[in-house]
Amino acid sequence: MTRVEKIKSLIKNIPDFPQKGIIFRDITSLINSDSGMTLVKEEIDESVDNNNLKFNKIVAIESRGFILGALFAYVYGRPLVLARKPGKLPGETSQMKYSLEYGENTLCIQVSDIQKDDRVLIVDDLIATGGSAKAVRDIIGTLGGKVTAFYFLIELDDLNGRKLLEDSGIKIVTSVHY
Repeated sequence: MTRVEKIKSLIKNIPDFPQKGIIFRDITSLINSDSGMTLVKEEIDESVDNNNLKFNKIVAIESRGFILGALFAYVYGRPLVLARKPGKLPGETSQMKYSLEYGENTLCIQVSDIQKDDRVLIVDDLIATGGSAKAVRDIIGTLGGKVTAFYFLIELDDLNGRKLLEDSGIKIVTSVHY
């Protein structure tokens, strides 16, 4: 079994969550296993090396993206910035609304966390419609940073989130596809 197959086997599929008709890909079973985080770390290492990803800052998207973002920050010794829902960050924030497969939401980043010319890797556990990643990309751009790549552990291919991001020409790296 390949590493990606092992990772996929540790991800739980939860039907009808958070609403009927949605299959939720739950990574808590992956990170709660003895080997899960080691497998993810190895997958991240290979993804960064094979795709020649260059970044000096990581932005992780709330909330499961924080787990992967922290792992990236630890492994590569880079600062971690959090993209959170409104009211969760102190200080001045820049925010953007976006649509997701079952509603609408808003994400914020502290203005002081992104500097002009930061080269940013956006990290999240999953890309579905691409709305949250696009919102974060747009916030970073308004703050003067440059997104150099996206990393998603999981991609839901049938929701075409990649198409929303491809127009920017920014590298998109995913490990597990459904």
